Amino acid sequence: MRTVTLTAIAALTLSTAGPASAQGTPKTLVAVFAHGDDEVPVAPILARYARDGVQVYMIIATDGAQGGSNTSIPRGPELARVRSEEVRCSTEALGIHPPILLGFPDGALGNYAADPELLYRLTPRLSEELQRLHPDALITWGPDGATGHPDHRLVSSIVTQLVRAGAPGVPDRLFYASIPVEGFRPMNPARGAPPLLIPQAKYFTVRVPFAAADFDAARRAMTCHRTQYSEDVVQRVAEAMRQAWNGMLPLAPWFSTSAGTDLFSSPR
Repeated sequence: MRTVTLTAIAALTLSTAGPASAQGTPKTLVAVFAHGDDEVPVAPILARYARDGVQVYMIIATDGAQGGSNTSIPRGPELARVRSEEVRCSTEALGIHPPILLGFPDGALGNYAADPELLYRLTPRLSEELQRLHPDALITWGPDGATGHPDHRLVSSIVTQLVRAGAPGVPDRLFYASIPVEGFRPMNPARGAPPLLIPQAKYFTVRVPFAAADFDAARRAMTCHRTQYSEDVVQRVAEAMRQAWNGMLPLAPWFSTSAGTDLFSSPR
């Protein structure tokens, strides 16, 4: 994968003077994730680009009905309703468009035996939304899914599939988000970071700057997810990420323009 410098990431480094293309049309950035609260690791740059005038959208694939580590609400429709409110709160805090909630079953995207058609329904739904939004750049999880969650992995796979297939309105500029080891430790100090999930630093060739105000917006957005994070966890994670990022959020670009004729030789 080629090295991308800060001056070369045209799709994600936009002028702070305002939205711009050659014709003066605002850029569009779309983040595609499995669950409400998945946006936390990229929240500062979502806020940053919205502040710059970029049209920032977030697509959430599942209904969130199965996940709630900081709540007594039982799994099911009520938890799904509360989590949808939480993600709306998050998008408001970040200053981006309201979330696009697709409502697929949480924790079940990979349950092929129970519903072999599920992924074949999710793929065109994502494709339709991306064709409608026509983004200039995309963000999703990497193939590791950050935490290894099957829903994360499958959403990443489908988004990558759409890019590779040249789906209408889907750009080549796809960037993978991740959670650094500093982000895992404060969430669960006893467990620490899952093994063999964190990509090597060499893949994060895009480093997007953000301001203190963007980080503050991201922290407020994380606070919205009350069924997921206690205030103590928010405080610990925010401080750890502030130090780890130091004003620059790393992403791994999907694309590579290198060409070659041999699997064991470096391209020239």
